[in-house]
Amino acid sequence: MRVIFMGTPDFAVPCLQRLIDRNNEILAVFTQPDKPKGRGKKMTMPPVKELAVEKDIPVYQPAKLKTPEMTELIREMKPDIIIVVAYGHLLSKEILDIPPFGCVNVHASLLPAYRGSAPIHWAIINGEKVTGNTTMYMDVGMDTGDMILKEELEIGENETTGELHDRLSMMGAELLMKTLTLIEKGEVEREKQNEEEATYAPMMSKEVGKIQWEKSATEIRNLIRGTNPWPSAFTAYGDKVMKIWRARVESSEKIYQPGKIIKVNKEEVFVGTGKDILVIQELQFSGGKRLAVKDFLVGNSIVEDIILGEDSNN
Repeated sequence: MRVIFMGTPDFAVPCLQRLIDRNNEILAVFTQPDKPKGRGKKMTMPPVKELAVEKDIPVYQPAKLKTPEMTELIREMKPDIIIVVAYGHLLSKEILDIPPFGCVNVHASLLPAYRGSAPIHWAIINGEKVTGNTTMYMDVGMDTGDMILKEELEIGENETTGELHDRLSMMGAELLMKTLTLIEKGEVEREKQNEEEATYAPMMSKEVGKIQWEKSATEIRNLIRGTNPWPSAFTAYGDKVMKIWRARVESSEKIYQPGKIIKVNKEEVFVGTGKDILVIQELQFSGGKRLAVKDFLVGNSIVEDIILGEDSNN
């Protein structure tokens, strides 16, 4: 089949690689524009563009996709199918109607749950035990089209968004290959989504990672896992910002003041929450390195009875 691929981040790269390996005729790759990155603000290509350039595939990076010019460009390419994986733009009805085999999306959730831009983050933040990928025919809505295939995946008890992302991206590529085989054979069975079961996974921002110590230790730990590696969970330690990268939950019938540092030993920091105790195992202060608590405490100190989250500028 003649394929146009639309995708941007690391998550989409395995899908594009499998399409290349499958010997599909990839007419073009559409991806987001290059962006400045790092302290030097060097212009950096999206991961999907890096692979496309390496394979000599034509690349287009429109700031807006819903324009007459882009629609006409895609129409002139005469794609049989458009594959979309974490692209970052919705497709207009005019574009959706161009390919005879439709526009197919790989989404990192078990739809209709977690529609939107950050399904992996929110699944972990909300304490889900199972997630997965869904392939679907796209329509004009946000992840609302008819579903084709689903594949479930258990979320590890200690798994972070970064770790789950990598597993889902590889699984999603294989699910896409199965989906394309069904489409080519004319054996697809479309399944409409149940709107009553739909949930939304909004875009992540730094503010999402701000810890609310009144919540339970389990909820806070899920936030830490769900915002690792970005945007990260944080709180105030006096006038400093403390990021928390790894923690465990310790059951406690006694209720301590939320955010209060109850105890510090050589390896862990014990903090009161709305329910149970959050035990910090890995942290990072502004301008410092990400360290295990035991390594941080070599040459540094963490003071007991401080209330985390107070006097924060965030």
